[in-house]
Amino acid sequence: MFPIKGIEPNEVDVIQKELLNVCHLIEPVYLPVVEPCVYEGKCLLIVWAPGGCERPYRCPERIAKDVKSPKAYYIRKLASTVKATRQDEKELFELTGDVPFDDRPNVHADITDLKMNLLVEYLHEVGSDLAKSAEEMSAADVARNMQIASGPAECFKPKNVGLMFFNPHPENFFRCAWIDVVDKPDPTGEGMVEQTFRGPLHVQLRSALDYIRNRFLREKIFKYDDRPEAGRFWNYPYRAIEEVLANAVYHKSYRIAEPITVVVTPEAMTISSLPGPERSITDADLAACRMIGLHYRNRRIGDFLKELELVEGRNTGIPVVVNVMRENGSPPPVFSSPENRDWLSVVLPVNPHFRKMEDPISERTALKTALTSQMGTNKDKGGECVRLADSGRIVGVMTAEEELEHIKVALKTALKTALIRRPAKVIERMGLLLQQLLRDKDITIVALASLLGASRRTVQEDIAILKNLKVLDRVGPDNGGEWVVLLKW
Repeated sequence: MFPIKGIEPNEVDVIQKELLNVCHLIEPVYLPVVEPCVYEGKCLLIVWAPGGCERPYRCPERIAKDVKSPKAYYIRKLASTVKATRQDEKELFELTGDVPFDDRPNVHADITDLKMNLLVEYLHEVGSDLAKSAEEMSAADVARNMQIASGPAECFKPKNVGLMFFNPHPENFFRCAWIDVVDKPDPTGEGMVEQTFRGPLHVQLRSALDYIRNRFLREKIFKYDDRPEAGRFWNYPYRAIEEVLANAVYHKSYRIAEPITVVVTPEAMTISSLPGPERSITDADLAACRMIGLHYRNRRIGDFLKELELVEGRNTGIPVVVNVMRENGSPPPVFSSPENRDWLSVVLPVNPHFRKMEDPISERTALKTALTSQMGTNKDKGGECVRLADSGRIVGVMTAEEELEHIKVALKTALKTALIRRPAKVIERMGLLLQQLLRDKDITIVALASLLGASRRTVQEDIAILKNLKVLDRVGPDNGGEWVVLLKW
């Protein structure tokens, strides 16, 4: 709750002692991770209670100094903590040995298998305060702080999740823990190219996504005779691919010796992993693109991917995929899994603009449908967009590469008129910047810098020049406004 009130520094030790006494009332004894810290000048006590390996735990029904209270098991139902029924207790005991696989210590590994450079790199990337002192600590101490190792000092072992993220070769501990990307241009397999991505889970995920983006993704820009805005369509929207592939890494079972596979054909991109969703998700749910599970297979893997901003969590991934496909004018994704839920396959159909059709009428219908879907995402202008989709005549179609060349030619002319000279690499970067703003008028400068491989200051300087040339403008406030590209070509 903000503003933070905090606690008095002299209360820290008292509270920790009280907490220790209370924890000893739990059976089996359970000790959470407790750490005092200072945030915004206020003293805080952080209490982290990760799932224990000796669950279930029971505690006194009442806490009183002189009265010995009976103990019971408690569970969470909706927004309340309630005493477990006999049936609840039975289910709790069935879960006793079911510590999630990613949170188990790996007896075949050693703490030295967690590589310090990967640990420090991760801590810096997520902005952890631990990064400041990690370089002066041992790998064991860092692992203990990050809860990616457990056990007594004489048998301190890394957990599976630690080996998945902080060992350069997790496939040495988990067979087939990698991603295969297959380019299959012909159904017979002729000309097929396969690429395998290994390494820490987040590294292989990012590498596979970069490869897919550079090798397979294409954009077409449509010019119309009755509006200045162009229609922009990708054969596969990157955001949908990123979400599906990241979720496959999140939910795959690393006890099954099968890789995640991505197969790209002229008609669709198919991403498959084993096993499928839990049995509580019905075939009707799959058909309706509803996958709200009751349990997480790899909660710790999900925690790391969320900190790296590679997944959203909380069952929001599937709606994102559906919405992004619709906004791109693409057919909806198809989720399929057999009755026994042995595997899950997600098919992302190619956008109609990139599929060769024998019937020109069908092609025109697909074009209208895609344009209406893309432009109709603006609810205030939905009706107008439908009318424009029906009446607009296409006067030009170009690829993203052709559009960039047109932008650079117009940009050179504007610079020359203003008597400003810039080297070719700067014009190239400015052209890419303008093209990206045409794709996403809400993009932040930080995101622009990341996409362009430039510093934030460089991007700000480029934007200042483009504004002075009157080829770029910003409408609205810094938060909530949008970019307007005024360059004509």
